[in-house]
Amino acid sequence: MNDHPRPPRILHVAQPTIAGVAVFVRNVARYQHRIGWDVTVACPADGWLASELRAVGVEVVTWAATRNPGPSLLAEVRHLTPIIREVAPDLVYLHSAKAGLAGRLAVRRRIPTLFEPNAWSFHPSGPFQPLARIWERVASRWVDLFVMVSETEAAQGREVGVRGHYVTIPHGVDPEAFPFSNATARTQARRDLGLADTPIAVCVGRLCEQKGQDLLFDAWPRVLDRVPDAHLVLVGDGPDGPALRATAPPQVVFAGDRSDVHRWLTAADVAAVSSRWEAGISFATIEAWSTGRPVVTFDMSGMGTQIRDCGAAVPLGDTTRFAEELAARLDDPARCEREGLAGRRRVERELSEQRSVEAVTAAALRLLEARRSEAR
Repeated sequence: MNDHPRPPRILHVAQPTIAGVAVFVRNVARYQHRIGWDVTVACPADGWLASELRAVGVEVVTWAATRNPGPSLLAEVRHLTPIIREVAPDLVYLHSAKAGLAGRLAVRRRIPTLFEPNAWSFHPSGPFQPLARIWERVASRWVDLFVMVSETEAAQGREVGVRGHYVTIPHGVDPEAFPFSNATARTQARRDLGLADTPIAVCVGRLCEQKGQDLLFDAWPRVLDRVPDAHLVLVGDGPDGPALRATAPPQVVFAGDRSDVHRWLTAADVAAVSSRWEAGISFATIEAWSTGRPVVTFDMSGMGTQIRDCGAAVPLGDTTRFAEELAARLDDPARCEREGLAGRRRVERELSEQRSVEAVTAAALRLLEARRSEAR
């Protein structure tokens, strides 16, 4: 009898290699590697995810995949199938919509499978939304465990008939990587980044329909009516970048993709999260709170109940209210400090990276043990 069974072998599959999904894949993969699991990540070669994982010793296999579904899907499934066969994992963890699509078709639950949608595929409105709902209902048979980042996301799945076992585990950030920053640090960050020492709102996120920078642009002139010297900084890039640059209102700075997000949040008075949809509390929100910055957001994915005393949530699409809440904070440093401190305390108490990756790893281990028990 083997008293020392080998550690679990897990294959993470992800298409996004930048931004929030990639952050979580990096965090959980390096944690599992650190505690002795045999970890492999399959992802595209672009972006920073592969290089950061290899730097800490995590095995990475290139999986060529586009972000959106389309004619390339069959090739993506064919490419993923031999990767799965070669890795021979005990568990497969599929991250976000494309990995959930190709991965479920390739595995079909022959291996214990976790799926984390990170916002359901049926969230974007349009002609493909009904098909996405049908797909998620049908493909639920190939998932052992759905990992949700909020109860709202779980409820959305159940409402459209996605049946299965759900566990809710919010994402988290490392409070040491996003340390609390005071007014002195704010001034220094602005100097280092070449920003004016005036009221500043920062929006961190991919420039795309989901993140709603166009809605933020609609609100911004109203902010300037009340706080004329305010500046808005967009940190990130994406497919809507050219259109947003062409239509930007006054006093908007495009910082592009940055690896030093903390410095930009340190430079801010308030963070603007203008997303049309999220799976739950976004990384941009948690990072801002950890840095000690309040957040103004739309009330999507349950944020109306989540924001608490750490900022404000306004009805989705109400750019007038959004502007009012942003301006109220840009015009009131004491309020920003108070709400920012509440956000930092909440991260330390509920939304740390360690808490998140430990909970996900424990859920994966329970699934593996349950499947092994069924096989006996």
